[in-house]
Amino acid sequence: MADTTSHESERTRAETAEFLRAIADELDAESARIRVAIGNKRVRLSPRERIATEVTVTERSRRLRKDVEELALRFRWTPTKAAANGGTPDESRSE
Repeated sequence: MADTTSHESERTRAETAEFLRAIADELDAESARIRVAIGNKRVRLSPRERIATEVTVTERSRRLRKDVEELALRFRWTPTKAAANGGTPDESRSE
């Protein structure tokens, strides 16, 4: 079973930096679980010490419309065993 939570919004540069810092602070914490705000929901995740990281930049030039730049960040891991064994399934997914 795959659960996907997504939210699309527009933020200022400062708000975007604050969002990324919040994720970075969660990753820096000593807790086995992190919480990430996705829209009006907080999702709990259990990253391992090593995280596969992918960064993609796409630049599109358009003649009739505005140019578009996109930065995509992807982090992938298998949950830690402690998280997989602890708590209820709902508890490990979101709040």
